[in-house]
Amino acid sequence: MAEVIVSEINNVAYVKLHRPDVRNAFTPEMIKQLKESFSSFEKRKDLRAVVLLGEGKVFCAGADLQWMQSMINFTFDQNKQDAVALFEMFECILNCPIPVIGQVHGAAFGGALGLLAVCDEVIAEESTKFCFSEVKLGLAPAVISSFVFLKSSLFHVRPLILSGQVFNIDMALEARIVHHRVPDGEGHKEVQKLLHKYLDGGPEAVRETKKLMNQFYLSSWEEYKERSCKVISERRISREGQDGLRSFLDGKKPEWTS
Repeated sequence: MAEVIVSEINNVAYVKLHRPDVRNAFTPEMIKQLKESFSSFEKRKDLRAVVLLGEGKVFCAGADLQWMQSMINFTFDQNKQDAVALFEMFECILNCPIPVIGQVHGAAFGGALGLLAVCDEVIAEESTKFCFSEVKLGLAPAVISSFVFLKSSLFHVRPLILSGQVFNIDMALEARIVHHRVPDGEGHKEVQKLLHKYLDGGPEAVRETKKLMNQFYLSSWEEYKERSCKVISERRISREGQDGLRSFLDGKKPEWTS
């Protein structure tokens, strides 16, 4: 049974968590399917954006209870293998070459906050509840922390992570876990507005810009200097860059928006 469903409309991929009966809780199979889905987008030049969302009443409630029960008997090596698979799934979404928009509702607990952290932009409905729940289970949000710390500030998330408290949309906005609040039931409509914004950019330019941003944290200053200067030089002489510059100077729309 598919635990992740992918559909496409107008060059946008919709990746939907599909375990509504258990609040879209993570399983090893869901993690595998998410990674496979996002990996398949890497060579798709026709796609312009991805929307990540959840089926049913909540976005994602974290780890599946049966999965957690099986962890009790895992050896250290089994746990390490399990954690690496989760990390690589988040990493794959983070490195997706096109913009990833998170559409969140109901609840985002535990590992679900890792999914929010690897999205480029996140909208959440106003009644959504959030929680770094790991410490309440005697665990730690170790895998997702790498991605959460890239997005948010330690100042804002320290008390949320260390207390494991449930928090609301106001605190999620303040902690920079989400970007936008929308009324309940309005998530899809807001996502469609955001998509228009991303589709106005040159497809190649958006991909190169996202790649450059993701390299910032992994590079020395000199390496980033070389990469950034190389990217702008390549963009200026590219067909898309030439079209964009000429269209701007002529007061016209570039071909990719027509």
